[in-house]
Amino acid sequence: MIARILIGLFGLGIVVFVHELGHFIAARLAGIQVEAFSIGWGKPIWAKRVGTVEYRIGALPFGGYCKMKGEAEFQEALAQRKDSIAREEGSFYGSHPLKRIGVAFAGPLFNAVFAVLVLSAVWGCGIEMRTLGNRVILASEVESTAAYPADAAGIRTGDRIVEIDGKKVSNFQEIQEGIAPFAGKELEIGIERDGLRMTVSVVPKLDPASGAGKIGVYFWNDPIVESVSKGSPAAIAGLRAGDRIIEANGAAVENTVGITKALSSRPNMLSLTIERNGVRQDKTLVLSWAENGSVDTGIEFGSLRIRTPKLSLPAALAKGGEETVKTFVLSIRSMALLFKGVDLTKAVSGPVRITYMVGEIATEGFGDGVGAGISAVANFLALLSVALFIMNLLPIPALDGGLIVLFLVELLRGKPLKPKTVYRFQLIGSAIVFGLLLFSLFGDILFLIGK
Repeated sequence: MIARILIGLFGLGIVVFVHELGHFIAARLAGIQVEAFSIGWGKPIWAKRVGTVEYRIGALPFGGYCKMKGEAEFQEALAQRKDSIAREEGSFYGSHPLKRIGVAFAGPLFNAVFAVLVLSAVWGCGIEMRTLGNRVILASEVESTAAYPADAAGIRTGDRIVEIDGKKVSNFQEIQEGIAPFAGKELEIGIERDGLRMTVSVVPKLDPASGAGKIGVYFWNDPIVESVSKGSPAAIAGLRAGDRIIEANGAAVENTVGITKALSSRPNMLSLTIERNGVRQDKTLVLSWAENGSVDTGIEFGSLRIRTPKLSLPAALAKGGEETVKTFVLSIRSMALLFKGVDLTKAVSGPVRITYMVGEIATEGFGDGVGAGISAVANFLALLSVALFIMNLLPIPALDGGLIVLFLVELLRGKPLKPKTVYRFQLIGSAIVFGLLLFSLFGDILFLIGK
């Protein structure tokens, strides 16, 4: 976990650095003096002055700031109850409102540009990912719960989903991408069964824990061993790559879900019947369960490795822009779902959970190779950058969007707002942001306890 957190802090720091760099560059271009540029909050653990700017690394590795000349004048005007802020040359409040709007907008803008560049680089190098095929299993048969939308639509275990709303799909990741954003919307799904093609209508239901749409299907994976971890229960029992598992604890196994079912009662031993080179053999795995209820059998099953072709620079930039826009649209839809019954403690991530997720994606991705790891991290950082772009432009006081609203009001009035008015506006915003931070941290704690 420590390695994941450290990697996550590094990844989150990159996104924050890009955001604050946008403010920094825009301020310098606007002739506004920057007094300090910091990654992280709190007391600096490192600082170095270059010219008029002091560069810092804060003790708390979340967030960051770009301190500009004029903040002291604002506090002084507030303390002395003045009707205006001193407008010194080179200060933030001494600059034209349009310049201040540009500085406030530059941070989110840099996050959006960063997302485009990162995704363009990924598509330029080619993406490698692991997924499963488009054959599915009904979740109701696995979980023994009430029927899902897939059941009501007539989808059966063993069917292949080949099309969603006119878009062809060939693997399970594409199925998830085609369903998750559309909770409550009727989808036309093309399936293949016994060589016959048919179309069914399905309305994904909202998953309160994730905010995603679900129809109730799992991926089908043939129970053929791809690899066995050295020293694991499977290795000790004598399993090898290429073995096909046909029974688990006396029950027939058609796919890997059959093995999951056999493990659901947390047995101390797992009896398997395998087929190797046409010969049936019996193997017994001695299991050791962790406190959190997990077990590592040491068996790795097969998956699909998909690699996209390398794109030229113009094509990669176009694809990166397209994917960024797609991520933006999906993020807006996801935000709308927060008001439709989503469990906010699970669906809303705070800094701790985001850090953990960045590290988790990195470690899991690099387990499939350097290229796959870089691709996974880049995609998540791009998603995080788009989320910061959206969140920071919300017209909430204390965020960039709130500042832009203030400066627009000043521009329309033709005169500055009173320091007390600005303070009250920002105080309300700070309370909102602090409340959201506490709420998300509460969700993060529940998340980590679950880990």
